[in-house]
Amino acid sequence: MNRSTLILGTRGSKLAVHQSQWVQARLQELAPGLTISLQRIQTSGDKILDVPLAKIGGKGLFVKEIEDALLSKEIDLAVHSMKDVPTALPEGLDILCVPPREDPRDALITRDGCRLDQLKPGAKIGTSSLRRQAQLLHYRPDFTIEMLRGNLDTRLRKLREGQFDAIVLAAAGLRRLAWDAEITEYLPVHLSLPAIAQGALGIEARSDDTFVRELLSRFEHRPTRITVTAERALLHRLEGGCQVPIAAHAALEGDRLTVDGLVASVDGRRVIRHQIQGPASEAQALGTKLAERLLADGGDVILKEIYGQA
Repeated sequence: MNRSTLILGTRGSKLAVHQSQWVQARLQELAPGLTISLQRIQTSGDKILDVPLAKIGGKGLFVKEIEDALLSKEIDLAVHSMKDVPTALPEGLDILCVPPREDPRDALITRDGCRLDQLKPGAKIGTSSLRRQAQLLHYRPDFTIEMLRGNLDTRLRKLREGQFDAIVLAAAGLRRLAWDAEITEYLPVHLSLPAIAQGALGIEARSDDTFVRELLSRFEHRPTRITVTAERALLHRLEGGCQVPIAAHAALEGDRLTVDGLVASVDGRRVIRHQIQGPASEAQALGTKLAERLLADGGDVILKEIYGQA
């Protein structure tokens, strides 16, 4: 059944709205006669800003309220940063579209233009990510890592005010907002392996909404879907969330997929890292197999300690 209007749900941050407006514009191009309006929804992760994400616990901090709105049919589709989306979706919902991915790397922004290896001993670095913390401390144990929450504007302001010597953010968000001039250095993946699905968007909708499914199918980017599938399979097998230093990055060349994965202790002293290759058609299986390898090589011990089960 054709429809003349759709409601697209989004978080209210500048970046989330920008990402949703980008999707809105692309879909309007595909269906010029369709009216797509944005509805801002505040999530739990947006409300709790004075506590590290790792301590809030739980999964879906930035998506649950939006998924509730989808299930109750208040909205028709939603745009998420895929790194915020739990690997298990509520029954009746699906990621119907994965658009082309932005740069998945982490970005370093420093107050005085120093690169990472030029930062003074004991430099104070702001991040809300245990994954980044573990890898930074593995590289330079002298760094002081402190919690940094808030939207991109807030984080950049805190750096300028001198609260930190440097901060680390996802390059994708800065690039989408055309703020990439702020970036001092793109951190190579061998030094800072990205978060699962970092830089990728996911458009979620009701599984049985054939109109939205057909519309979104024209916007699907197969290479991004493949790499994100492998990374999320690894995360699913490791049962990880925001509170765990887990990282993965998949790269597709032709029909060959390479997946790099990591589990680390919070202090960065122990880092288990492996890589796997195989056909793109086996993305899910490759991610799971790599997770098994990480667990067998000591990742299970690290994860049990972090979850307080040791």
